[in-house]
Amino acid sequence: MSPARTPDNSADRAAGFWRRTWAMLVKEFIQLRRDRVSFAMIVMIPVMQLLLFGYAINTTPRHLPTAVLTQEDSDLGRSVLKALENSAYFSFTREVHDVDTFDNLLKSGTVLFGVEIPRGFERMVRRGDRPALLVAADATDPVAAGSALSALGVLVQTALEHDLHAGDPPSMPFEIRTHARYNPAASSRLNIVPGLVGTILTMTMLIFTALSVTREIERGTMESLLSMPIRPVEIMFGKIIPYVLVGFVQATLIIGIGVLLFGVPVYGSMILLALLTTLFITTNLSIGYTFSTIVQNQLQAMQMSMMFFLPSILLSGFMFPFAGMPVWAQYIGEGLPLTHYVRIVRAIMLKGATLQNLEYDALALVALMLVAMTIAVTRFRRTLD
Repeated sequence: MSPARTPDNSADRAAGFWRRTWAMLVKEFIQLRRDRVSFAMIVMIPVMQLLLFGYAINTTPRHLPTAVLTQEDSDLGRSVLKALENSAYFSFTREVHDVDTFDNLLKSGTVLFGVEIPRGFERMVRRGDRPALLVAADATDPVAAGSALSALGVLVQTALEHDLHAGDPPSMPFEIRTHARYNPAASSRLNIVPGLVGTILTMTMLIFTALSVTREIERGTMESLLSMPIRPVEIMFGKIIPYVLVGFVQATLIIGIGVLLFGVPVYGSMILLALLTTLFITTNLSIGYTFSTIVQNQLQAMQMSMMFFLPSILLSGFMFPFAGMPVWAQYIGEGLPLTHYVRIVRAIMLKGATLQNLEYDALALVALMLVAMTIAVTRFRRTLD
């Protein structure tokens, strides 16, 4: 016959419950304090998000790089350019004198806008012929181009107030002809789908390889690798190459769906796109492998991957216009592989760009890959020691 419950027994059980719970709580805090990577993520991720969204992200970009094709040097032409330059939207960074250079600057992404002043512009205005002032825009990023194009009429009108006296307010004696190149309908699909290729590859490739070395350590198979006559660089290539093929399959799947379901065109060379995509995948795998040599467990590997992925998606130009970010944010973005690949994939698919147009971004990916591989091999050798 079981003994009857007494108030003392219930109180003892309750007290024991809370003691054990408290001991477990203290143990978790101690473990969290010792796990420096996790503790850093708790602090850094919200701080990084706040700083990036507060200071770096700008949905109404200003001072956008612009080229001018001048076919004549006139007072009216200079006034129009000065009005555009004094605005918060356009920043003239290049002056060219032939159409081919003008087109190549837009195709390569060096500038987002091009203003063409035709030969005899001022003479035709004075004669009342209403000549056309051409403003070409790289519309692969509709957000960056839209606000500037919509402000063009008002900006040019201010120039007329000082140089022409055609009434109050002055009438427009010439036509502003805008040409939104590469995405004239301002379709968000054409902007998002190519960028998604790089974004998805960045996330998956980082996670795959960031877990590689830590998984070997946690499963106890690293000792078997160490006992084999194999060098660190051989281990790294052996782990990276299979995921290059996985990433290539992912990229093919995303681009295929984008073309078939969403109607995204591919104007450029598929061979060039495949080669540069492979370079981008290898760069991300090298970075992920470096992370795996720094962290101590798979949880830390996931956290560090997310820590790298967050600024990549925000500062690469995928979600927000790159040219509208402050200079310090652009410098950070230039050190991220996704920034260069977003330019590459959009330029090849939407503009038909060639390797000559993409030389800077391709070399940047090569440099980032070599740096990441060097750090990864060095870190892994130290891990073995």
